Amino acid sequence: MSAFLTIVAVIGFLGLGFWYLATTPAAALARQLRYVVPVLVTLLGIVATLTGRPALGLPVLGFAVTLFIRARNAGCVSRQPGRQSTVRSAMLDMMLDHDTGDMDGTVLAGNFEGRQLSVLAEDELFDLLREIADDRESVDLLEAYLDRRLPGWRDDAQPDLGTGQAGPRHSGAMTEQEAHQILGLEAGATIVEIRKAHRKLMQRVHPDLGGSDFLAQRINEAKDFLLRIHGERP
Repeated sequence: MSAFLTIVAVIGFLGLGFWYLATTPAAALARQLRYVVPVLVTLLGIVATLTGRPALGLPVLGFAVTLFIRARNAGCVSRQPGRQSTVRSAMLDMMLDHDTGDMDGTVLAGNFEGRQLSVLAEDELFDLLREIADDRESVDLLEAYLDRRLPGWRDDAQPDLGTGQAGPRHSGAMTEQEAHQILGLEAGATIVEIRKAHRKLMQRVHPDLGGSDFLAQRINEAKDFLLRIHGERP
């Protein structure tokens, strides 16, 4: 009888497992993989108990409960939101999402002050480009945004936009806070975190990958600055 119950229990659990695999979305399934070990331990405890070895099976089941609790608590820990880098110029505050590569920015002064680039129409973006023409850094940031939002816009740009003809850059000395913001890091970031953030960002903005020379330069400067603080060679 005990052997029959064991077989029924194992078949039942296997059936539930196959049903779960077939009906659960892949993303949710990946999150639930942390329960694999607790389930296997539970099966071991049930089999041991039903085959006449409760002295072994019951402690194993108790251990399985502990594993389930730990897995559940781990799942309740909130995920850290995706990192964002911030690069500021006199006219723009630009943000770059590390995971998606999406860019957006806020206009800091002028006719479009306080507005997000993502809500500006194409003609408004070009008006803004004309307005900030004397600020090389702001032009570089806006052009990087236009390259992502409107690929090929340079080919159709009107002569009065003056693409690539803005004045010289006037960046002051970088601060530690600014360097952390550019790399999307919190103060006190480790060398490993600095290099990891730099590597991930360069995969998004490297000029050889269609990115921005100016953004790549600022990201490299931020990495070098923070590494020097740690006493490391850039």
